[in-house]
Amino acid sequence: MVTIKTLQEIKVLKTSGRLLGAILQQLADRVRPGVTTAELDRKAEELIRQAGGVPSFKGYRSSRYEPPFLTTICASVNEELVHTPASSRVLRDGDILSIDIGMRYPAKGKGLFTDTALTVAVGTVSPTARRLIAATKTSLERGIEQVKPGNRISDISRAVQRYVEASGFSVIRQLVGHGVGYAVHEEPRIPNFFDPKHEDLELRPGLVIAIEPMVSAGDYLIKTLDDGWTIVMADGSLSAHFEHTVAVTEDGVEVLTDPSNA
Repeated sequence: MVTIKTLQEIKVLKTSGRLLGAILQQLADRVRPGVTTAELDRKAEELIRQAGGVPSFKGYRSSRYEPPFLTTICASVNEELVHTPASSRVLRDGDILSIDIGMRYPAKGKGLFTDTALTVAVGTVSPTARRLIAATKTSLERGIEQVKPGNRISDISRAVQRYVEASGFSVIRQLVGHGVGYAVHEEPRIPNFFDPKHEDLELRPGLVIAIEPMVSAGDYLIKTLDDGWTIVMADGSLSAHFEHTVAVTEDGVEVLTDPSNA
């Protein structure tokens, strides 16, 4: 079911999103060769709890038949696209790291959920990696530009796909963005590519969604590793991921996970 958030709920989500965006930036600033993703994960949980929130990914499971996710962040390196648990893996010069993070805020009472992600270079990376990161980030911005009352989800999808493919990269088709707020994942689905078979939806004030382009330097096919969580590119190509939680407003859009959002 697609839900519409109240003005008071969006105010809480704005506070949460600003805090979470700032936490993500602090984690990105710590990325360098020699750091482990477990170190970043410990810092992420510390910062979330200091901010008055609770990590929303840690312990998450999409069904009772699946194992719970064990870490605060998803820390996906190179060909790992999304959902990689943090570990003792040491980041090396030339890697690229995607950090995905979610928070329930406030920790007490009925908290609301925000979600954000970015991809950063570890040390000196290849020209392809730099272009991939830049194109994925810009494709998110192009998608957000389409968020306004009267537009449709398909407008977001087309904008992301056009920019990614014009840049020479591939949009992942098996994974999509989503509604967010009352839960980690809600309806509607927000694809990063246009397909006339997709259920479309008019954007209305109060709708809160997570737009998250996932992009590959090679083919778009993916596979899941034996841990049941880590999703990688089937052809081993580099991948990148950016995400913001945004709210549809009467005037257009508000990027809730922008750390500069006053």
